[in-house]
This record gives sequence, structure tokens and C-alpha cells, in this order.
Amino acid sequence: MRNVNDIFSAEGPLAKAISGFLPRQPQIDMALAVETAIKKQQTLLVEAGTGTGKTFAYLTPLFASQKKAIVSTGTKNLQEQLYHRDLPLVKKALGSHKKTALLKGRSNYLCLFRLRQHSHGNTFYDKQTLTELNLVKEWANSTKMGDVGELDSIQEGAAVLPYVTSTVDNCLGRDCPDYEACYLVKARKEALEADLIVVNHHLFFADLALKDTGFGELVPEADCIVFDEAHQVPDIATEYFGESVSSRQIQELCKDIEMLQRTVLKDADQLTKAANKLYLLTADLRILMPASPQKGNWRDAQERDDIAEQIGKIQDGFDVLYEVVKVHLGREKALDQMFERTTELRTLFTRLNETEHPGVSLWYETTQKHIILHLTPLSIAKRFNAIVTEPSRTWVFTSATISVNNDFKHFKRQLGLEDTQEMILPSPFDYPNQALLCVPRYLPAPNHKEMGRFLCDVGKKLIAASRGRCFLLFTSHYMMRTVAELLEEAVDNPILVQGETSKRRLLDRYIQEKDAVLCATGSFWEGVDVRGNDLTCVMIDKLPFASPDDPLLQARTENCRKAGVNPFATLQIPQAVITLKQGAGRLIRDQKDKGVLVICDNRLVSKEYGDIFLRSLPNMKRTRDLNGVLSFLKDIPY
Repeated sequence: MRNVNDIFSAEGPLAKAISGFLPRQPQIDMALAVETAIKKQQTLLVEAGTGTGKTFAYLTPLFASQKKAIVSTGTKNLQEQLYHRDLPLVKKALGSHKKTALLKGRSNYLCLFRLRQHSHGNTFYDKQTLTELNLVKEWANSTKMGDVGELDSIQEGAAVLPYVTSTVDNCLGRDCPDYEACYLVKARKEALEADLIVVNHHLFFADLALKDTGFGELVPEADCIVFDEAHQVPDIATEYFGESVSSRQIQELCKDIEMLQRTVLKDADQLTKAANKLYLLTADLRILMPASPQKGNWRDAQERDDIAEQIGKIQDGFDVLYEVVKVHLGREKALDQMFERTTELRTLFTRLNETEHPGVSLWYETTQKHIILHLTPLSIAKRFNAIVTEPSRTWVFTSATISVNNDFKHFKRQLGLEDTQEMILPSPFDYPNQALLCVPRYLPAPNHKEMGRFLCDVGKKLIAASRGRCFLLFTSHYMMRTVAELLEEAVDNPILVQGETSKRRLLDRYIQEKDAVLCATGSFWEGVDVRGNDLTCVMIDKLPFASPDDPLLQARTENCRKAGVNPFATLQIPQAVITLKQGAGRLIRDQKDKGVLVICDNRLVSKEYGDIFLRSLPNMKRTRDLNGVLSFLKDIPY
């Protein structure tokens, strides 16, 4: 292993390869800690403030070692940025010959079998989907990687994509006639042969939980595992260690059976009849729930007579479909696989409708068209601890936001981490001079009926002083829409609202329209990097506590009470602190940035726990004087 200090020195290979590179002590400290963790097979937790350069700090010792490594990021965008931008720089600087690979989840790769299968059923598609299908077929003739992200000619989330990609449910695995040419298989093979693989958290846990039938070899092979954006790990791991079934999955099975019957097994029209019946029964279950999307306790919902009756009808529909498909086994490989899907979904649906499950939350959520049933463990600590401790290898968890009040207790408790090395590295940014934190005076209570109008008034003043260039971040869609509508009447600036178009297009518009204002919720609180004077003000409506109606939170709260633990202090405060730190982190992204963070929640100063939030935020100058904030903003060059 090459000496990390030398690599990061002013005359080292990174400085020679990267224009403007300067040694930063926090970055060197982190790299040395990762180097030691690799040598000693330790579990390392690092909170690295924005601007530390944590990507180079973990990539450099990974390239310098002889170990096989997996780097997992929070999102596909970060994954691509890491693989295409940061990783080649470090690899070239160190003159490394390590093989690297980028691996995405299966829904990102073209499925040749499904493309061919659905190319025959043109009568089943609307005009838009048919147009998209033709564009996919044209692209399929030239693609080398089969990554549907290359397809610029169709929109992200296009209706055709489920027809030309596979899921764990409908993949034929080694029985597929296109197995040798499969883009996913090729990508997996390349990853298994690589020394450093870049994945995302969802793919990592799908692999770990062995949900991806026929695969699951990646994690066992790795000597070092690094989680970037590690604050997301507890929630994503919990999702994959639980179980779920959706009306969409059941209806896609029904559509696939109908497609196969009409194109191949034309003499077996009872297949379509049974599939159609189950399709309609699951659609009727969604109709029994309120029209607007919601979450709730599934045990409680089952006490309704109409829902209990519909569950029984769906189970009967599964029984009929099971028997009908069984009659035709052996006639077509695709149908044999659909029989397995029918069996698995039938069993899962039954299990998620049994109320006697200790240590889990049974809950549901609805979208505009579908209902999803979830069985989620209340704690994954014991299970995750077993994964981290055996076999012995290196684990690195890093993020700008995993500590609460300068402590890792909450994160460690969630994942069952015990024997850990820990470090908190401050941001190199000069927060006292670059940023101002304001909790305005005379704030109404967060749930006050006039809060929307108050937020509009504050927002109007901030927009005028900063000449746009604001992010207004909200904890609910309702408040976001309320304030956005009020502002559209009150200011001339373009008001961009989350949901009007894709996240990427919204950000592009925000950058292009120099006086624009962005109103957003959850997904814009993190993973958004707007530098310089394009963003000089972030306003947050209130402390981001999880909704008390959230069924999983309710179950965990009850579990805490039974254990004699305070759920508010143990669960809600730490999670809200981490979310607030993410939102606040949008403001200062560079050493030359200047800006203001305005949090419109008087609990920061009126409640004892407000101190925990304030101590967890960067060391900005604080004020309650909104006029001082407006002066600060007006002095920032446009």
C-alpha cells in the first residue's frame, strides 16, 4: 500500500494530476483512517462536513490497497458522478491498473427477451407507448451496454420501460433463451471480475438480501465495503429486510399471462379469463381506499368488513389462477416462470394479510392507482450486526450527516454497530463569515392556520433581497403548494414547484433562469449541488419531524414505550436532526459561496431540544433579526 500522506501532499500524484488541488488536513485525516481500517479490517464511521473531499479520501486508499472493494452511493446520479468523474481522476493520478465496474439495478438494463415478447403485442398499447417501443427497438440495434439511461429519445419513467426491462419477478434467469446475450448478466460478470465496483444502496441490499434470484455473489466477494451518503443506509436496509407486495406486481403478472396467451397459447383462453378476474379484484381493493395517496396501519384497515371481504376475493382469485396456470405447465418456459410468480405472490399476499407477526409493522400505502402492503421489521440491528461482524472485513460509513449532537449513538443503534472507529471532520468552509442562520422573531406556531401566509410574507422579502436564487424547502406537499400559489400572485420571479416536471429539468430551469425560486419537499433536501451565486438563500418551513400518522413510526414508538424508552428523544429528534442537516447543507457548497439559512420554527429557541438541532448545524452566525438577513443578502454580488 502506497503512503497516503505522500499521495495527498502538495507534490504528490493527486496535485500533479488535478489542477488546483491543495492538501486539506481533514481529507488527509479521513484517508489515513480509511487506510488503517483497510489494514486492520475495522468498521469506521466518518462524518465529513461539506467540502472535506470525502470521495477522494476513501477512493485513494482503496486504489492504493490490493483489496477488492465495493463503493455504494445513495442514488444513481451520485453513482454515475462517482464512476465517470471522480474515480477516473484518482485512478489516473495513482497510475492504478485496478479493474473498475459500474453496476446498476436490473430495471436499468434492456431485457432482450421481453423486448421481443412485447414487440408482437402492438394492439395492447396506446399510441404513445407504441412510439416509445419503436424508439427502443431502434436503439436496441446499436447499444453495447443495454443501459436504458442512454435512451435520450424517451422520457425518464416512460410507460414502455416495464415492457422492455425485467424485474426479479418476471426474469427467466438461466432458462431465458437470451441468457448469454443478457446485458444484466454481462454487467454482473464484469462487476464480479472487477477490483472496485460502484453500486447504489438499493442494489447493494437487494444483493445482500438475496432478493435478486440467480445472483447475490457481489457482497460475499468484497474485502472492503464503503457506504457514501451512509445516513440513508438504515431506512434502505430496513426496506430490503422486510417484505412487500403491490397491486402493480399482481396486475403486471396478469398482463404478462394475458399477453402470452394471446400471442403463444392461443387455445388457452381460460388463462386470460382467470388473469383478468384477479386484475380487476386488485383494482377494486385500491378503489375501497381514499382517492388521495396515504399510509396507514394494515391491521386496522383489515377490520373494515369491505376490505376483509375483498382480501378474501383476491385470495380466491389467486387460487383460481394458480390452478389454471398449473394445467398448462410444460407447454412454454415463460408460463412455467409465471407459475412460480403466481405461487410466490399468492403466498406473500396471504402472509401480509395475517395479523399475528411479532416485532414487525404491517402497513399499507396507496398511490393514485395502486396499493402496496408492507411487512417491515421494527429493528434490523441484530441482523445487520451479524452481517458486519462475519466474515471479518472493512466497513466504512461516511456522510456529511450521520451524527446527532456530535454523537453517533443513533446511527449505531439503528444498525447494531458495536466495535467501531469514529471521527467527525469539520467542513473547511468559513461558516461564520460565509453564512447566516436566522430564526425570525414573532413566528406563529408551526401548525397555525395562517402559517402559509406568514411563510409567503417572509419568502417575499427574502426573494426581493436575494433577487430570486432561493430554495424554499417544505416538510409537506400541502404547505409547499399553499406557499407557491401565494407567491405566484405576490412576486414576478419564476416560481418552480416540485412535481411540475422531473427533478433534473427543474434544476436545469432554476440554473438557467437567474431570478428563479424553487419550492420543493423531500427529494430536494439532499443530493442537490448548486454552487456560487445561483443559490444564496434557503428557507425551511419547520423542523422536519416525521408525520405522527406514519404507521411505521407509530409501531416503533409503541415498541420504545414497551421497552421503557422515550420514543421522541430516541427516534424522532435524531431523525429530524439528520434531515435538517441535509436541508441546511444545500446552502454552502464551495469556499466562495455566501448565503442565508432561514428556519421558520420557533421551537428552535422555545424548546429545550432546539439546542440539539442548533448544535448539530454548521457554526454559522445566528440572528433573529430578519432585516439584518435582508441586508446580508443584498450585499451578495449578483
